[in-house]
Amino acid sequence: MTNAANPLLAPSDLPYGLPPFDRIAEEHFLPAFEAGMAEQLAEVAEITGNPRPATFDNTVLALERSGRVLRRVSLVLAHLASAHATEGIREIKATVAPRLAAHEDAIRLDRRLFARIDELAGRRAELDLDAESDWLLHRYHLEFQRAGAGLGAGEQDRLRELNTELSELGTRFQDNLLADTNDLAVLVTDAGELAGLSEDAIAAAARAAENRGEPGGYLLNLALPTAQPLLASLANRALRERMFTASSSRANRGNEHDNTAVLTRIAALRAERAALLGYPDHASYVIADETAGTAAAARDLLHRLAPIAATNAEAERDELQRQAEADGGGFELRPWDWAYYAEQVRKARFEVEAAELRPYFELERVLRDGVFHAATLLYGLTFVERHDLPVYHPDVRVFEVFDADGSGLGLFLGDYYARDTKRGGAWMNNLVEQSGLLGERPVVSNNLNLARPADGEPTLLTFEEVTIAFHEFGHALHGLLSAVRYPKFSGANVPRDFVEFPSQVNEMWALWPEVLANYARHHRTGEALPQEVAERLRAAQSYGQGFDTTEYLAAALLDQAWHALEPGEDVEPGEVERFEAEALEKAGVGLPTVPPRYRSTYFAHIFSGGYSAGYYSYIWSEVLDAESVEWFRARGGANRENGDHFRRELLSRGGSMDPLTAFRNFLGREPELGPLLRRRNLTG
Repeated sequence: MTNAANPLLAPSDLPYGLPPFDRIAEEHFLPAFEAGMAEQLAEVAEITGNPRPATFDNTVLALERSGRVLRRVSLVLAHLASAHATEGIREIKATVAPRLAAHEDAIRLDRRLFARIDELAGRRAELDLDAESDWLLHRYHLEFQRAGAGLGAGEQDRLRELNTELSELGTRFQDNLLADTNDLAVLVTDAGELAGLSEDAIAAAARAAENRGEPGGYLLNLALPTAQPLLASLANRALRERMFTASSSRANRGNEHDNTAVLTRIAALRAERAALLGYPDHASYVIADETAGTAAAARDLLHRLAPIAATNAEAERDELQRQAEADGGGFELRPWDWAYYAEQVRKARFEVEAAELRPYFELERVLRDGVFHAATLLYGLTFVERHDLPVYHPDVRVFEVFDADGSGLGLFLGDYYARDTKRGGAWMNNLVEQSGLLGERPVVSNNLNLARPADGEPTLLTFEEVTIAFHEFGHALHGLLSAVRYPKFSGANVPRDFVEFPSQVNEMWALWPEVLANYARHHRTGEALPQEVAERLRAAQSYGQGFDTTEYLAAALLDQAWHALEPGEDVEPGEVERFEAEALEKAGVGLPTVPPRYRSTYFAHIFSGGYSAGYYSYIWSEVLDAESVEWFRARGGANRENGDHFRRELLSRGGSMDPLTAFRNFLGREPELGPLLRRRNLTG
């Protein structure tokens, strides 16, 4: 297939290299992958066949330049596989995943290539490289070592087998989860059961049912975490239980979409691979290359916080039990009751009710007058919507982003609504990664899963969804404000336990007075959210930290438990629930009313995403985030001086230097744990 016939084979002619989605067809992907892999292997062969001594330019730089077609098509497929996974895209992903794993191994296990890199690494001090180039050489050398470049031939053969099977299993896990999540959406036929939901939420459920071929019904789609957001509003206890049961049973029902055999096989193969690479377990292998340094350090933080969080959660449970009894409940509090009664307590204590706040959080205002406005205050960025550029789904919006000097910075894609072809949760993707070497500017996307309103009605958000929008845009800023030379270091290509740091910092602007006053306006009257309500909303954010922290820590500790398994410690598919219960009980977070944020069979972060043994990253990053929030507050908050300093020392650096060094350059000292403990009420 020629370049003209296949738009993935040549650089895009659209602004900023935006993929030409109107010209890309599913039939283009496999030929593009084949061409891209062949091209990169030829480029690597040229490096290894070079008779001249290894230099930074003819080895490391040449390797960094290689694979442009493969990088381009991989980014597009990865995005579609999460944001618009049609049956055809899922089949392509399943076909390509093992081949990509084998291709990666063909490069990382190439002895001749590693010999050249190893020789250069031994002479690093003599090469007189600039700081970013020196770091690039260091990273390549380390990554080849960690990939198994130094193993014997037989060990490398087994490693290839492991990597190929793991790539297949990860794709299968995600496909099973998407299918079972869609299948378990809760259908309600009696509108009376929806008491407590807002009119627009009920209309959205009716629309979802109609789209599924159930006119006259109401379909409650499932969000990714165990705790479903609608549980805070649903007054019907039986329906709350139905939703919770559906949520917590995903991919664990013994049907064709069951993930128990998939995830236990993944855990076993990861344990074997870690041993092959010289590590006691998968967690030790992963975390050795994160800022935590060791699995022991990551677990120490989790175990330090767990007992305090669990004690706080138990006190909150007792309070909610009293609330349920005061409401005439006459039952013992269960997991599906927690959010509902927590909302009642929050409403009584802070006079803040989520449903009453939603009219003040309309998506368009949140986006333009909140998320974008904060970026303007901090970094001088401006945003112009582009209706002339092609997108992969009608929901998607494209904004051109301009820097403070008026120069074009990149493109931002917003994809906000849930659909059957989209995985759950919220995330950021790169479609083009910034690189000075390749002359590429960033194209990034944010993906949420908001319920679509009825035609002509506004999209109203909960404050939690507002916070998620700010969080994901923090990731987008990491990509948009990247100013590195090498694509390997672009934007959020940083250690996993550092990647959440900028996004968590960006959450603070959702409640910053100047920003909140700009976007929190009633969608009909234009009335600003009253100041006293805003103050109560800020106060209410500190409530429920026992539950929030415990459900998170339970998931992070469950992740560690799966990935502390050594070869031979295999868990049978039928033992998954027992393994979970024992791991949570041992960690001190086995509270019956506070299930982990994700149970194993739908824990996509660790079994089909990039967070295996790394879900601790959120709390690890929050140590830095909490410090940074205090830094911003002490210096006046959302202003250009603060934003430019954060951009210069952190966001622009991407992965081009040691991230903790970059953080120290920003903060002026070592981070401390105190701000995090105060934020989460964990000082007890």
